[in-house]
Amino acid sequence: MSKAFSNLLKYIDKLPHTQKEQVYQWVKRYVELSSFVGGRLINEMRETRFKEGFECPHCSSEHVVRFGKYNGRQRYRCKCCNKTFTDTTNTVLYRTRKGDEWITFVDCMFKGYSLRKSAEIVGVTWVTLFYWRHKLLNALKQMDIEHFDGVVEIDETYFLYSQKGQRGITERKPRKRGGKSKHRGISHEQVCVLVARDRTKATVSKVACMGRIVKTKVDTLIGSKLSNENVLVTDAWRAYKTYAKEKG
Repeated sequence: MSKAFSNLLKYIDKLPHTQKEQVYQWVKRYVELSSFVGGRLINEMRETRFKEGFECPHCSSEHVVRFGKYNGRQRYRCKCCNKTFTDTTNTVLYRTRKGDEWITFVDCMFKGYSLRKSAEIVGVTWVTLFYWRHKLLNALKQMDIEHFDGVVEIDETYFLYSQKGQRGITERKPRKRGGKSKHRGISHEQVCVLVARDRTKATVSKVACMGRIVKTKVDTLIGSKLSNENVLVTDAWRAYKTYAKEKG
């Protein structure tokens, strides 16, 4: 190991956590082979979106041909309506020049970071991330599937109910970001989000109720997408047990 490299490692070790994250993301961007353009994310998007064959997002025609490249990405042209499109047309990544930054931002969302902290790590302004977050949330709202295939894994997660921006709150005192529930464990102060996913990556993620999930909510959210051919993989919570037993 050269002296310069050794000094670099010592310097990085002294950096605060946020700046270490920035160094990590920078190195990852330039070293990892699966970069955004032509990489893993675009390939997976293309395979999922056009698994039944290429289809024009404007007129749904299947008469599609390759038509050069746009911003380094493959472009296509429809022979019926003569409109062009790319793999990202009508997706949250459409017309964005950022690539790895999106992946990093999604990772920050999973970790629960604030927009300002995420902006420091991603390397863009928090205002940009504000719009990115709404694009992602709107896209998630529009996503839906007809049915699940094979094995379906189901679980739920809980978030403390937020009343940010509301005026005249009288039932509790104001709290800082995050905060704590007045009750131990799962209570009606928490929002339950049900997540179900099969092995083809078909996913449903929806707000179910306040407090513990119940059988009727499971049926309302995903009952129409399940059949007796599915195998449910869940924890031991009675709502899932009762639902599976009743539905066979």
